[in-house]
Amino acid sequence: MRALTWQAPNRLSVETVPDPSIVNPKDAIVRVVMSSVCGSDLHLLGGYVPTMQPGDVIGHEFLGEVVETGSAVSAFAKGDRVIAISIIGCGECAYCSRNDFNCCDNSNPNSPQTELAYGYTCAAIFGYSHAFGGYAGSHATYVRVPYAEVNLFKVPEGITNEQAVFVSDAAPTGFFGADQANIQRGDTVAVWGCGGVGQMAVRSAYLLGAERVIAIDRFTDRLELAERKAHALPLNYETTDVHEALLELTGGRGPDRCIECVGMEAHGTGIEYAYDKVKQQLRLHTERGEALRQAIHSCRKGGTVSVLGVYGGLLDKFPMGAIVNKALTLRAGQQAGQRYAERLFQYILADLLDPSYLLTHPMSLEEGPEGYRLFKHKEQNCLRAVFMP
Repeated sequence: MRALTWQAPNRLSVETVPDPSIVNPKDAIVRVVMSSVCGSDLHLLGGYVPTMQPGDVIGHEFLGEVVETGSAVSAFAKGDRVIAISIIGCGECAYCSRNDFNCCDNSNPNSPQTELAYGYTCAAIFGYSHAFGGYAGSHATYVRVPYAEVNLFKVPEGITNEQAVFVSDAAPTGFFGADQANIQRGDTVAVWGCGGVGQMAVRSAYLLGAERVIAIDRFTDRLELAERKAHALPLNYETTDVHEALLELTGGRGPDRCIECVGMEAHGTGIEYAYDKVKQQLRLHTERGEALRQAIHSCRKGGTVSVLGVYGGLLDKFPMGAIVNKALTLRAGQQAGQRYAERLFQYILADLLDPSYLLTHPMSLEEGPEGYRLFKHKEQNCLRAVFMP
């Protein structure tokens, strides 16, 4: 089969690789119909996530058709139209039993690597380094889905492929960020980052009761989408003092909930950004934290900061004093989409959510390297390139 592979930092190529096969009776093989790029893939591409190996197949957000199932899979059959949740759960460990699939103890066969880095085994992720399981990703003709009955969801009739593909990752990630922010009816919510996840976080905040959502970015096309499609109030941090603007918009109190959807390669405008960038390039720390620091700084006293951006290691100048002295709640995590997939499908069927506008660049798999180039450099207003093998 054909697959988009990581070869080295900032070097991708489409190669012919062996077809996947059933390894465990709980597996399914899915023929990929759509597979989206994700902002977190850029950390792999940039070489910021260790344990990638030349030839690794990337991609973790996808929709497809079941073509084969293992002997222990009875809930799915050949021909089913499905999405898979990008963070892999086993469905049986103590964490999965509490619906914390993003903390699964069993899905990652390479547990020593994340145990060494984080103290415990972390859940596996499709196509996201050997430390996170070493599973082949979805930018390919076929993909093997482990624990199929936990991680696959049938797409209901009435939902298009363009809507459903984002229930694999962007939509549940945005919803997870809003959910863990503990939004109360009437809250003002600020969202840093207007990529696919940020767009879904804005819409999810409204679904969970926010009265007003403020979206922060520097790309005018993304801010316009957040305003037009998700009804956010846009703020451009290159032309606006974000903290002052948030104070003015909230009567001097600050937003009740802040959702950070940027992660380890945050862009900024001030001395902090230059400091972060130099230290990251020198490998003296691994994260650029300007967006996260700004969210913590601007959140009102007693508020909640919800972190969706991907961070992998260590961040200098982390404002712990602000968290303690403002009595903030800080929550973070990879998404537990298994909790939300059916609920998100219901929102789509009720016309309360439509993620399809995230898909700006439908492309063939052979155009994968070009799709990532457009996505990385934000050319042609590329919000998401989606490959169709």
